[in-house]
This record gives sequence, structure tokens and C-alpha cells, in this order.
Amino acid sequence: MKSRNSKNSNMVYSTNPGLMSAGSGEASESETLPPGQQTLRISLDRKKRKGKTVTLICGFVGRAEDLRQLAGQLKSSCGVGGSAKNGEILIQGNFRDKIMEILSAQGFKVKRVGG
Repeated sequence: MKSRNSKNSNMVYSTNPGLMSAGSGEASESETLPPGQQTLRISLDRKKRKGKTVTLICGFVGRAEDLRQLAGQLKSSCGVGGSAKNGEILIQGNFRDKIMEILSAQGFKVKRVGG
């Protein structure tokens, strides 16, 4: 015998007006701020990378497409690989000083984080 509620067994009800399901609503991306209004933090990282050094750029405020475009410019300037995801840019290797110069020339405020 089948249960009457087996069809709706995964349904959840909430009285919270701000709660939305993962599929509903629009993904709103913030507009990209001009470079002069952004402060990017540049650091070196080796955690969870099997001892290999990466240059990590955090603090970018804007659309994901603009983040990927900036990452592409930095990767081609340094001649190495990397990625851009979760609001961070990863550049393979220790290019902290070179990236600081490039970003400063583009008008970004940059801060060196760590040693």
C-alpha cells in the first residue's frame, strides 16, 4: 500500500518571508566599481596546493565577467596560468610585485598582505 503523501514527501513549508528556494529569484550581480574605488589585497598562498605557490588577489567588487577579464590580463602579462572564481584571482607562481605594479598602473588601490 502506498502512502498518500509519498508524492509530496520532500516539500518544506516556511513562514519566513525572506526565504526563497534555490531555483527561484534572480541572481543579482553587483555593478563593477571603477578601479579607483576598489582596494585589492594581494598575498601568496601555499595551503592545499601541495607546496606550490600561488599569488592570490582578493577584494574585487563587480561582475564575474569583469573578474575573468582582469584575470586573463594578469595571466597573459605574467605568462602563467591561473583562475578566477568566488571573487578571487589565482595566478600560479610568485608574481606579487609584478601584479602590484600592473594593478596600480590600471588605477586600483593595492595592499600587500602577509610577508
